[in-house]
Amino acid sequence: MPCPVAEIFSSVQGEGLLVGCRQIFVRLQGCNINCSFCDTPSDEANFCKIEQHPGYRDFIKIPNPLTAEDVAVAASSYDLSIHHSISITGGEPLLWTSFIRELVPLLKGTRHGIYLETNGTLPEELAEVIEFIDIIGMDIKLPSISGLPPFWEEHSNFLKIAAKKKVFVKVVVGEDTTEEEIEQAAGLINEFDNKITMIIQPVSPTTNRITGISPGRALDLQRLALKKLADVLIIPQTHKIIGLL
Repeated sequence: MPCPVAEIFSSVQGEGLLVGCRQIFVRLQGCNINCSFCDTPSDEANFCKIEQHPGYRDFIKIPNPLTAEDVAVAASSYDLSIHHSISITGGEPLLWTSFIRELVPLLKGTRHGIYLETNGTLPEELAEVIEFIDIIGMDIKLPSISGLPPFWEEHSNFLKIAAKKKVFVKVVVGEDTTEEEIEQAAGLINEFDNKITMIIQPVSPTTNRITGISPGRALDLQRLALKKLADVLIIPQTHKIIGLL
């Protein structure tokens, strides 16, 4: 089935455990939640932007929706062999499980396969595609910064499935993030494996709706998480710092 795709481009991963790795990004449209700190356009365009030369912002536009074959052809134009992986991202890509199942078999040749970037709230949908995914970067959405009700049960059920593959957990934090939230997030991860890496991601300073976090507060939250987990890193959105997509 065709899928509305926002962008296809080659760049470096700017968030999480794979920061700096070269990836091809396939950004699918639409999301099932609406976080207050989200920096992804929510309006669905009737076209997909495809960058012709990485980093030059020389996009062409093709009409949506795209077939799996359309996306595979565009992605393959970047030379898959030099890329760490293909990032299937969004929005929330798990809204399009049938499309992912069609697409992934057509995307062969990267060094480490398929990377799924997800908000971690759709466990049943993850189960439908887990066999096609190699690495998972899942979010834990904290109510104090997302502006949404908690998703603790959804995140727990999601991580139960995601832990079958290589997975890390990203937690966006701001100055209003509470100690209780970080402790609960770390405890949730610890239920499955205390060696799963937690990434504490300070909310981007370009986001005006959320108060950024001070260095001291970020270190306090990391200290709390490290009491339950073996590996807790503080990593900002590095692609915004260096001006990449």
